[in-house]
Amino acid sequence: MKDEALQKVAETTAEWAYMQELPETIHNFHLKRLNQIHEDKYDLYSYADDAAHRSVTAYYHAETDEYKLRIQLGSFEFCLTECITSSLEVFEQLLRAQFDEILSNLADFNPAIDDVLFASKHIADWQFASSLPEKLEDFELFIRPSQPFRITNGSYIILDYEHFPSQSNFAIYYNVFRDEFFSDARVAAVPDTDYEFDSHTLEELQERISSCLAARLKAIRTRAEKELHS
Repeated sequence: MKDEALQKVAETTAEWAYMQELPETIHNFHLKRLNQIHEDKYDLYSYADDAAHRSVTAYYHAETDEYKLRIQLGSFEFCLTECITSSLEVFEQLLRAQFDEILSNLADFNPAIDDVLFASKHIADWQFASSLPEKLEDFELFIRPSQPFRITNGSYIILDYEHFPSQSNFAIYYNVFRDEFFSDARVAAVPDTDYEFDSHTLEELQERISSCLAARLKAIRTRAEKELHS
């Protein structure tokens, strides 16, 4: 059934006028016309800034019978819940209304100050964040607290160190519903969770970053090297 659904979408979108109108470049993102099946998805097109490690892909998901937008941001990949629909016509309306702003926000990491709960934590103007090193243990600072990025389920990425060659990263999040900071990592693209950065205040988080960040990044890098050379 999934194969039939994917083939039907491929035929339906083959002459989709909206796709023919797409500009080659938007906010330094470059158009890629995909029209290809990837597992249970039919990728229609994407706008990518490869040098900045970010992209947005419009696709059909056979498992849920819905059209969606997939965000790729460094090591992160997630779906925008506000652009999910089972109708291609409605999907086009959503894209026309929101796509430019989505790319703009992804390009500039606009601060997420429209959320009152998030803004009350004063993460974007956290003074300690200005002392974070741009590079540490071969990782580069990719997302910083002054430019957080909203993802899903009330969570915001407030800090992310990336090691792109090994597909590894370390990130800290804040969740507005739990009023909690937490972290996770990817080691050679494999998720890895720890709890040593769990905090409820910026003061607690600052202590944990000061005492544990360098060691955590070193451990991720060491494990990634072993994985890649095993």
